[in-house]
Amino acid sequence: MDGSGAGEAGRDRQAAPDGWYDLRVCAIGTAEDDARARSWFRARTPHGIDDLVTADTVLVPASADVYGDPPSELVEALREAHRRGARVVSLCSGAFTLAATGLLDGRTATTHWGYARLLGERYPAVRVDPSVLYVDHGDVITGAGATASIDVCLHLVRQDFGVEAANAVARRLVAPAHRPGGQAQFIQAPLPERTDDSLAPLLHWAAQRLAEPLTVADLARRAHTSPRTLIRRFHAATGTTPMQWLQAQRIARARELLEASDASVDRVAELCGLGTAANLRRRFTKAVGVPPNDYRRTFRARRAA
Repeated sequence: MDGSGAGEAGRDRQAAPDGWYDLRVCAIGTAEDDARARSWFRARTPHGIDDLVTADTVLVPASADVYGDPPSELVEALREAHRRGARVVSLCSGAFTLAATGLLDGRTATTHWGYARLLGERYPAVRVDPSVLYVDHGDVITGAGATASIDVCLHLVRQDFGVEAANAVARRLVAPAHRPGGQAQFIQAPLPERTDDSLAPLLHWAAQRLAEPLTVADLARRAHTSPRTLIRRFHAATGTTPMQWLQAQRIARARELLEASDASVDRVAELCGLGTAANLRRRFTKAVGVPPNDYRRTFRARRAA
C-alpha cells in the first residue's frame, strides 16, 4: 500500500494528499530484533506491539504458518487495537491471524482460495467465502490472495481519500482501479486479477464514453466481433458481462463526480451515463449502500474532519 510517503520501489510520494498515511512496520520483540517475512526476508523496524495497538488502521500480512497459532501477544494487541477503534485488515492468509482474535466469529470473511477450506475447518465460527476479492464489515476487512491485497489497499485509499486518489495510486502501480460490484459489503470483481490484454483497448474506449448509450452491439462492433463472441470473451477476461461492467464503471464515475464536483444529481446521472436522477439514486444506493447526496455529504465531512 502506498503509505507514509512510500510506494512502489520505495519512492517518496511528495504529491500525496494531505493527511496521507504514516506507514509503520510493527514487529514483536525489541528494536534490535529482525522481523521475519517468511523464511527468506527479514526487516529491522523500531516499531513494536505498542505502535500496533495505537494505529488507526492495522494491516495483518500473510501468515507464515497457517497451521500453527499466532503469538498470543499479537492476538491480544489486535483485539486491543480493535477495541480502541482501529480498522483491522487481513491480507491473504493473514485471515488466520485475524480469525484467532475472534473478530471474525459470526461474520463472513475471505482468504486465498487455496486456504479457504482450512480456514473454515480451523475456525468454524467464521463464514468463509472464497469467491470474492474482499469482504468489508467496516471495522474488519479480509482480503483474498496477493493481487487481491492491492484491491483491498486501493479500497482503503478510496474510502479515506476518494476515487481520484485511489485511481492515481492504481495508475502508479500499473494496476486496474477496482470497481465495486455486487452487494455493497461483498465486493466482487468486475476487473479481476487476470485480464485479457486483447480487450484492454475496448475497455479503455468504453470507459471514455460512459455518458453515451452503449450497447453490447456497439462494443462488439468496436471489437470487430459478434455480440455472442464478445460476451464470451468479456466474461473470461473480466468475470462479468459487458453491461454489468459498464454499470460498475458508471457507478465509479458517479462517485468521483460526487466527491470532486458540485454537479447536481441530475447532472451527475447525465455525465456518468445513468440517464436520470431517479435511475442514479436507485442504482447508486444498491451498489454503494447510500443515496448519492448522502454519499457526498459523508465524504466531505470525513475529509473536513
